[in-house]
Amino acid sequence: MTTQPEPGGGRLDPSLSAIMGERRRLINLAYRLLGSLSEAEDVVQETYARWYAMSRQQQDAIASPGAWLSTVAGRICLNVLSSARARRETYVGEWIPEPLPEPTEWISGRPDGIAVDPADRVTLDESVNMAFLVVLDSMTPAERVAFILHDVFRYSFGEVAEIVGRTPAACRQLASSARRRIRAARASTTPAARQARIVRDFKRAWEAKDIDALIALLDPDVTATADGGGVVGAVLRPVEGVEQIVRSLVHLEGRLRSLIFLERTVNGRPGLIAQEDGVTVSVYAFEVAGDRIKHIWAVRNPDKLRSWTAGP
Repeated sequence: MTTQPEPGGGRLDPSLSAIMGERRRLINLAYRLLGSLSEAEDVVQETYARWYAMSRQQQDAIASPGAWLSTVAGRICLNVLSSARARRETYVGEWIPEPLPEPTEWISGRPDGIAVDPADRVTLDESVNMAFLVVLDSMTPAERVAFILHDVFRYSFGEVAEIVGRTPAACRQLASSARRRIRAARASTTPAARQARIVRDFKRAWEAKDIDALIALLDPDVTATADGGGVVGAVLRPVEGVEQIVRSLVHLEGRLRSLIFLERTVNGRPGLIAQEDGVTVSVYAFEVAGDRIKHIWAVRNPDKLRSWTAGP
């Protein structure tokens, strides 16, 4: 983003480095709250715009600029979340959080020609794996904000209350409710190396059209959800059950024949990407429980793949 010059001769703001040093933390906060990197970037842009809209005297009166920026960003995210539900009622098909690559695989260029600053990348941990983000998306906006701010970013409930506009006791209840949702949806923990092996075996079985191997890798109650964002041919509803999913994979085989599938880290977990002529056209995230795949998320919406490819 571009920063506003200081009034009077364009002198460099001595606090600029400290203020801009908050940018990565704000991006990390906003992405976890919204599940969308593009929306997170817009929130951070708006947060800085509000900071630079103040006079120097107003800025100097703020004891903790970092806390001020976080509070403003949190409130903007809360407003975005509150309006997102209405927008998603008109979304074509299922909405899945925007998938993110492992930092070393992040494409530095974007289709719009804007360079991606490495300092703006989202730090990957358990709070951004796809299963976690999907559960967050099922929460009320206030639950999600209270939980992320307190349990992930360690804000006190007093600080959370200032952002959410409720009492600290009410925010405590919101975070507690969010935790119950997380616990109810959480699958058994599978070591990362085993997850990677299972995803690799799934890729090989799919490419080999080995139906028996696919069935052995999928949980009987497995669910596959696709987010095409209006892409022609995208699956609009979740597919449930191992037989239905295997049937769908076989049905899609002809359409996917020209694609190359590669193993990649997706939101901190082993996943796959599909490329056509070197351009990433789909990203697949997995939830593994024990030795079987419990959920597959497939993102084809081009707007959500800009971190994966600088192609058109």
